[in-house]
Amino acid sequence: MSMSGVEESRADRQRKREALREAGMNPYPAETACTHTLAKVLEDFQTLQENEEEFIVAGRVMAIRGHGALAFVDLFDGTAKIQAFFSKEAMSEEHFELLLDTISAGDFIEVTGKAFVTKREMNAVKVTSWRVITKAMVALPSEHFGIKDEDDRLRKRYLDILLDQEIREMFKKKAAFWRASRRFLEDQNFEEVHTPTLETTTGGAEANPFVTHHDDFDIDVFLRISVGELWQKRLMAAGIPRVFEMGRVYRNEGTSPDHLQEFTNIEFYAAYMNFDDGLKLLEDHVHYVLDEAFDGQRVFKMKDFEVDFTGPFEKIDYVETIEKATGVNVVTASYEELAEKVAELQIEHEGANRERLTDTLWKYCRKSIAGPVWLTGHPKLVSPLSKESDKGDGTVLRAQLIMAGAEFNNCFAELNDPDEQKERFEAQAELLAQGDDEAMMPDWEFVEMLEHGMPPTFGAATLGERFFAYLVDKPIRETQYFPLMKPKVEQVQKEDGEE
Repeated sequence: MSMSGVEESRADRQRKREALREAGMNPYPAETACTHTLAKVLEDFQTLQENEEEFIVAGRVMAIRGHGALAFVDLFDGTAKIQAFFSKEAMSEEHFELLLDTISAGDFIEVTGKAFVTKREMNAVKVTSWRVITKAMVALPSEHFGIKDEDDRLRKRYLDILLDQEIREMFKKKAAFWRASRRFLEDQNFEEVHTPTLETTTGGAEANPFVTHHDDFDIDVFLRISVGELWQKRLMAAGIPRVFEMGRVYRNEGTSPDHLQEFTNIEFYAAYMNFDDGLKLLEDHVHYVLDEAFDGQRVFKMKDFEVDFTGPFEKIDYVETIEKATGVNVVTASYEELAEKVAELQIEHEGANRERLTDTLWKYCRKSIAGPVWLTGHPKLVSPLSKESDKGDGTVLRAQLIMAGAEFNNCFAELNDPDEQKERFEAQAELLAQGDDEAMMPDWEFVEMLEHGMPPTFGAATLGERFFAYLVDKPIRETQYFPLMKPKVEQVQKEDGEE
């Protein structure tokens, strides 16, 4: 609709709103008298019809059609749609004409009526009275065509969700995904906790943080880049054996179909849990959520891959996988050899250090892996918080679930040797000093906690928002209700002779 069309529509709706007020009907009442949702009416329709029971429902007018002494309204309340049937026979002529004169698609109305089957054998409501409960001042886009402009669709997500049944179903599925994720961990005796989102150091991941200023303390603080990893491990030392947190994470990095600056993740930590037992728990977690939120589905189309979660998941080795694909052993190769191989493969990357080159070669290799498989045998260099394996080959007890060429479910046998943790933090501090923005900030108070003693612990960043996006095969911003958008540039009025 053109701008002039929008203004014309708004003026017409303002006229209708005043007509409602003149008729003694408040266009924005504070209360409704609903007795049923539309879904409940449809569920109990036969009983309501047989008993000739009167009920009251409310919803948004999705379409309205008048035919002489009859009118038909498609009503939607978020639970279901139903047709409301109006006639001059069932109410006063004045009340019937007021409906046709003042109600438009997009308005919310409350109707009183009875269950009624139309000539086309549709279950409907035969209305005896009605009232407006919200007068909309702007017309809805066509329900059939929806909003086609991508930017407009995400900016006005409330309309996108309203008009697109598939989008509504996706968000219902996402709610079931979170509900099942939480229930599984609670059933496994994990306690839900809430840890700080503002930190003086960012720990638990390698990412560029958002920085803000704490006025009262007069210090810079960071929005967390992981779901309280170092805080949850402190709770292991505190004697709480199993904890988890479901919360928001912030990373000041680029936007892509796989990545946003703000998203939800789940992390859990379990004292006295062995590494292989932890991997089994994670597989059970995945299967439980697929059973609850996806009706037991096991095979999914993601990107250009078919991913079968039937399990058990195969294991592949980090060093062997890279060497097989590139001919380079990332543990024994020199820095120069790593750099030459990255240049030969023409892989874009940031950072000029061994850790970043190693990680870059792995990311090159993972793109062809359908999965799901557990990636294990990571070099210690790229895993500053993980316990070293007993193989003596410079690898750690860490795993990542690889599916559709991407990484998920990062998990560790958590490092609890304070001296070794101090050494690894010092190595990260050196990377930071060299300009590597993704290196991990040292947390020396965390080292002090380890000196007091933390039990053997298995920890994991498990099913998160990105995992769900892959399951439904959509870009992650499509799976958020309101992804961050740049402010819309409005037409600037002329000032001082400039536009």
